[in-house]
Amino acid sequence: MGDTPTAPTQPPLTLGTAGHIDHGKTALINALTGYNTDRLPEERSRGISIELGYARLDLPSGRRVSVVDAPGHERFVRTMVAGATGIDLFLMVVAADDGVMPQTREHAAVLRGLGIQPGVVAVTKADLTDPGRAAGEAAALLPDAETVAVSSRTREGLDELVAAIERVAARLPGRAAGAGGGEAPRLHVDRAFTIKGAGTVVTGTLWSGAVARGDEVTVLPRGLGARVRAVQVHDEPVERAVAGQRVALNLAGVSVDELRRGDVVSSCGAALAPTYVLDAALQLDGGERPVEHGARVQVHHGTREAPARLAELGGRFWQVRLEQPLVPAPGDRLVVRRIAPPDTLGGGVVLDPHARKHGPGREVLARLTRLERGEPEPEAPPDAAPAPARQAAPPPSPAARALEARLREAWLEPPIEAELGADAAELPALRRAGRAVRVGRELHYHPDALAEAERRVRALAEAHGSVTIAQLRDALGTSRKFAQALLEHFDGEKVTRRVGDAHLLRRR
Repeated sequence: MGDTPTAPTQPPLTLGTAGHIDHGKTALINALTGYNTDRLPEERSRGISIELGYARLDLPSGRRVSVVDAPGHERFVRTMVAGATGIDLFLMVVAADDGVMPQTREHAAVLRGLGIQPGVVAVTKADLTDPGRAAGEAAALLPDAETVAVSSRTREGLDELVAAIERVAARLPGRAAGAGGGEAPRLHVDRAFTIKGAGTVVTGTLWSGAVARGDEVTVLPRGLGARVRAVQVHDEPVERAVAGQRVALNLAGVSVDELRRGDVVSSCGAALAPTYVLDAALQLDGGERPVEHGARVQVHHGTREAPARLAELGGRFWQVRLEQPLVPAPGDRLVVRRIAPPDTLGGGVVLDPHARKHGPGREVLARLTRLERGEPEPEAPPDAAPAPARQAAPPPSPAARALEARLREAWLEPPIEAELGADAAELPALRRAGRAVRVGRELHYHPDALAEAERRVRALAEAHGSVTIAQLRDALGTSRKFAQALLEHFDGEKVTRRVGDAHLLRRR
């Protein structure tokens, strides 16, 4: 990887393919670009795409489009979603002899879930049969997309297809508009590998901002620090890459064994952190099996996926309680899929990427409606109880910051120290920074959560004269273990004093 500067003349775009297996996506991209995106020997021997493939399409206007070619087999829908999350426009491929098929419909559902509306439909194999029926079915499925009949073998219709892509691209500003405005870079990693003589390399679509040679970056969710040794865009060395481009980064300071698909590369000071709980506006269609409160689903964000439980908040609003961390920002898109049998249920928009656990309520719905509209949250009146801080001061290291986010999102039910694994090593730094408080022998609470628990204890004691473990358990909606640990902590902190089974409030 070298350092020769290049720069796009127009804001770059990323195009993603979609469509059923054996409908000719890879052959079409090869005919359009000259690139064979099936790079694996298994893909070439079996004649099907397994992993994401990449190519470059230069439009007649001079605008450069990065192409992400996704597999069409139903077993690789998760791979298709990973490739589709960073695209600006789609190229749906429908074979003239088959028409719209099951994966055509599911890929269309993924695109809807991601909010990707601009695109073009290519009806392939038009030299084999009349494309009219397939074109009609495609128009019914994607009524806003222009349809072009093509043949990759005879090259019939390729010029018309490129012209149609050009017309859609002309309407899109691209993501690079914010690259110079201080927006933090975000690259969702889809590949990590080693190049002899260069070291660790990651690739992905740059969602926002810009990244340049020499930049100090962090790799989330683990908070690994690294330095950008070199930057490439489509195998061409550049000094700086901007949003909307397919980018390869040569990273110093991390090994390939520490990285994987789904990681996020950003600047060290970016306001990004892993989350286990988020609030979102979702459009879900479970068909004959409606999506219900408590449903276990697979949530896709960027190139990462995580199992989660859905908590219904009312209407289109849901809380997503993740079993593994994601790294979203407000306004990001999610795709939600059923785990068994696997099927795309829909998707939506992240409203609060770092929510605390809560249930439905009028105030909750009002707040989420404001967030969906992009309205700022109102300030609390002077006599109101202080709300938990929405943004904490950054802790001593990226890894500690990630752990703080985990504690905050666990809220009143934090994991025991043994469940934190290697992350437990960051607890002393968090305690020194005032971002974690030890409660009992094995629990650490975020200070905001502990303040909320103390507020509840004081309210219960004021109302009933004292508070018991059972009362606090019910008031917090937690188990007895957490309620007992909290009351013992407040006894030790001289907030309460125990008399028998009751805990009385100490008067200040």
